[in-house]
Amino acid sequence: MSRKPISIVKSRLHQNCSELINPINDSHSFNDTTWCNWSPFDKDDYKELLGAVDNAFLVAYAIGMFISGIFGERLPLRYYLSAGMLLSGLFTSLFGLGYFWNIHMLWYFVLIQICNGLVQTTGWPSVVACVGNWFGKGKRGLIMGIWNSHTSVGNILGSLIAGIWVNHQWGLSFIVPGIITAAMGIITFLFLIEYPEDVDCTPPQHHGEQDKDQDNPEDPGDSPYGNRESSVDTTASCSKEPCPEPAAISFLGALKIPGVIEFSLCLLFAKLVSYTFLYWLPLYIFNVAHFGAKEAGDLSTLFDVGGIVGGIMAGLISDYTNGRATTCCIMLILAAPMMFLYNYIGQNGITSSIVMLIVCGMLVNGPYALITTAVSADLGTHKSLQGNAKALSTVTAIIDGTGSIGAALGPLLAGLISPTGWNNVFYMLISADILACLLLCRLVYKEILAWKAALGRSSGSSLALTHP
Repeated sequence: MSRKPISIVKSRLHQNCSELINPINDSHSFNDTTWCNWSPFDKDDYKELLGAVDNAFLVAYAIGMFISGIFGERLPLRYYLSAGMLLSGLFTSLFGLGYFWNIHMLWYFVLIQICNGLVQTTGWPSVVACVGNWFGKGKRGLIMGIWNSHTSVGNILGSLIAGIWVNHQWGLSFIVPGIITAAMGIITFLFLIEYPEDVDCTPPQHHGEQDKDQDNPEDPGDSPYGNRESSVDTTASCSKEPCPEPAAISFLGALKIPGVIEFSLCLLFAKLVSYTFLYWLPLYIFNVAHFGAKEAGDLSTLFDVGGIVGGIMAGLISDYTNGRATTCCIMLILAAPMMFLYNYIGQNGITSSIVMLIVCGMLVNGPYALITTAVSADLGTHKSLQGNAKALSTVTAIIDGTGSIGAALGPLLAGLISPTGWNNVFYMLISADILACLLLCRLVYKEILAWKAALGRSSGSSLALTHP
């Protein structure tokens, strides 16, 4: 909710002022078409400047994420997350206060975005670790798919709240979400429960019968993600009596968990696509479909509606098939032609635009949601960790941090490429989507081998029953 307003306000910071009524006491000439723009974004290079503001946040977020997960394993998550939310609310509000303080210096907006990017890295590793602590692997895809809809709901709320003030006092488009974020930080501090054991609940089993069925035929101890060790989850025995605190995993130790590198690199390209839509879709609709700033922002929320459906579908399918990588790969394959079609026929009418936006959101955000939630939690509680779930925050930070590099590159490349035409931006997005798909090939192959082995065992059992 605090990240989305910038994409809505972009079309207000620079627009064609010839259709607006110039105030009587304004000193600008009658033929000046930039009098209503907000300096320094009133120049011809405004797309590059707006791209720089986006990138200040995203680069800081990507760099900070790798450090944040390490802190998240070693600090109480409730304090860490609450402090991050309070500071996020503060810096989001400070961006909007630039309007009321009449600030026109680029460095101010860039500095605020850098600070905001750094403090927001406290969020994702912490929340995935908390939810991962509460839910085991069996239904984790569906549960986390439904839970992850909060990201799209936040985008929708951010768009709608920002749209209320975008044409009048755009500073409030940031201040109001900032206040709400800080208030939720206080609620988190008061009510968040990190571990089931804290309230005498039994912790979940992170590895069950499904893992046994998915042993790789090439290696009896090898899971689809390449696990080379078997272990027993020992946390259940500690629900009533204190257990020794397991040691937090190192950064290199987390990288060695099978599957972390492939999913991290896949997310880099998947998040590149998703965040380019997040930051540039309202401006694309504004420029190509010629809607107003508020209407373009409202219409862009349909992409997030599709994202909610896609995240839940991806989780449900991956739970049923026990194939996280295959589910992601199929959705990425389907996303490429849909983005091509959206660019060419999506603006032909309001109905086609609505349908294409929902479908694109579903296919683009589905894999992104699955990797940042269920996959991160699966790998953070991997069997090779011998039941030590202290890797959850670090693994999540590595995967999301690598993805955030793509999130920084996407809007930057869109800002550089869009002056040459929006078609080229979509070609860039389709290329990234294909690369994301290719990076999962090894894991998809392993999952297919595991399915074949499971089918062979089940058919062998059936024959044994019919021919005793």
